[in-house]
Amino acid sequence: MPTVTWGVIQGRKEKLVSRVIVFDYLKGLGIIPDELQDLELPSTVEVMRERVEFLMKLGLTVDDINEYPLMLGCSVRKNIIPVLGYLEKIGIPRSKLGEFINSYPQVLHASVIVELVPVVRFLRGLDVEKDDIGYVLQKYPELLGFKLEGTMSTSVAYLVSVGVNPRDIGPMVTQYPYLLGMRVGTVIKPMVDYLVSLGLLKKILARMLEKRAYILGYDLEETVKPNVDCLISFGVRRECLASVIAQYPQIIGLPLKAKLSSQQYFFSLKLKIDPEGFARVMEKMPQVVSLHQNVIMKPVEFLIGRGIPASDVASMVIKCPQLVAVRVELMKISYYFFKSEMGRPMNELVEFPEYFTYSLESRIKPRYQRLKSKGIRCSLNWMLNCSDQRFEERLQGNYIETESVGPSFNMGGKLDLPGNAIVSDDEEESDDEVLYRRTVSL
Repeated sequence: MPTVTWGVIQGRKEKLVSRVIVFDYLKGLGIIPDELQDLELPSTVEVMRERVEFLMKLGLTVDDINEYPLMLGCSVRKNIIPVLGYLEKIGIPRSKLGEFINSYPQVLHASVIVELVPVVRFLRGLDVEKDDIGYVLQKYPELLGFKLEGTMSTSVAYLVSVGVNPRDIGPMVTQYPYLLGMRVGTVIKPMVDYLVSLGLLKKILARMLEKRAYILGYDLEETVKPNVDCLISFGVRRECLASVIAQYPQIIGLPLKAKLSSQQYFFSLKLKIDPEGFARVMEKMPQVVSLHQNVIMKPVEFLIGRGIPASDVASMVIKCPQLVAVRVELMKISYYFFKSEMGRPMNELVEFPEYFTYSLESRIKPRYQRLKSKGIRCSLNWMLNCSDQRFEERLQGNYIETESVGPSFNMGGKLDLPGNAIVSDDEEESDDEVLYRRTVSL
């Protein structure tokens, strides 16, 4: 009878032989098994063939397997099928499972109960909608490998401490799940501290992050700081940097130098606006850096076509850069109402170009009719640059004020009034709301 020692040696030899046979099979497919030397593998080619064919049916190729050959150590029944079944259950389409595994093959080693379920519960606890879980994980599959008490929890806690509304964390994660993988000390906090150092209040920065969480993904040293320096080099004043970023947060992540150079040259050549004038335009409407030049020229050509000298059009654009983003169709309607119904001289438009940014039907017409019925003659600024309530007070003579400079206007937001008032039908707003709406247009 064989000795025990002989049996053990013989078993080892058999395992080595079977491993060589399995490796030869993989090599025949073009799979490089070098990383599998210390991995527990099937003892037969049949079992290994089942794993390879299953993975290929998901859409993975030999090259994909070679990128992460350790997936061949996962049992089809014990690992792959349970994981795929859970991924499909939480919202990842079956047709996308192969793509998901290819982007994060480590998930095949995970325990559904111990590792995957807690992460999904954590996301739901952040108010990520159930229907969005699959979408979030497809964007950032590595979330399934994070420890709950680590980076994810600290990132969320820090954002809330800055002023982000806890209820907005879920939408932020849905929009930009990568924030959960960012370290507070080396990524998030340095970005927040730098933006605050430029003059952005934390409350306003928090509102920015709630709407555009991807700002956190901009590289601080390689992109954000050089872009801020670029704005200054093009004439934007330091005290205006916070307002510029608040109005158009994406500006700190753009290839800014090339865009500013192109737009500044265009403004000088076509609009006869010098670099200093261009800097003032950037301060009032930084979105202009991303506007297509054909879009800019349409309202400019319309105004010149109405007989306004090019120099006056340039002055109008510097006063109210939003002119270059107004649809010409709307400008035409407002212009013809101004000429035919109101019968005012052209110089009033030059003095108050903001006229074109107000709604004809909801503001200009109703207010003009009220003034006409009372026989009141006033400037466009006095007529338009106030809330409905204040306009009524002016008509009744209960509110008297001197003429003031026209409002600054944030594209997509409300008009800012001199005297810290906001153009709004609702006069009951908190100081924070007023500050936010005056400073940032989201």
